[in-house]
Amino acid sequence: MARIDFHSNVADKLEYACRLTRKIWSATAAGQPVRNIVMVGEKADLKKLDELLWTFSSTDFLPHCFIDDEAASETPIVLTDDFATPALSGVPHADVMIHLGMRMPQDVAALVARFPRIVEVVTVDEAERLAGRERYKAYRDLGHELHNFDQSKS
Repeated sequence: MARIDFHSNVADKLEYACRLTRKIWSATAAGQPVRNIVMVGEKADLKKLDELLWTFSSTDFLPHCFIDDEAASETPIVLTDDFATPALSGVPHADVMIHLGMRMPQDVAALVARFPRIVEVVTVDEAERLAGRERYKAYRDLGHELHNFDQSKS
């Protein structure tokens, strides 16, 4: 069973995604097993996220690229707008998936089979909250371990 974390009531999902990615990646640097990360979202958001990952911190380096980059198989953080892109089978990333979009994956069972940990980032936007609830139900109906981290209390 996959572990699925919902980070809800996030004010700025791209800034939050940078901090979350840094935290996951820092655990790797602290001696924990390597954590490869796939970030899935809308193309426009991913373009902004790409820039933000380079600039949000002057002291942290988060090596990343888009899934179709020739270095994707060697880069620990990859960005894609497609849950089922054939390019994903060409990279060894299977530790953590961070989902920043609203779309439900077409094949939830295949997604949770590939990623033992999935993080869903859900903003305060009402449409995103409703879409997040639908994803929560789909994961729950498959019997996965679900955790919610309400960011409005942070």
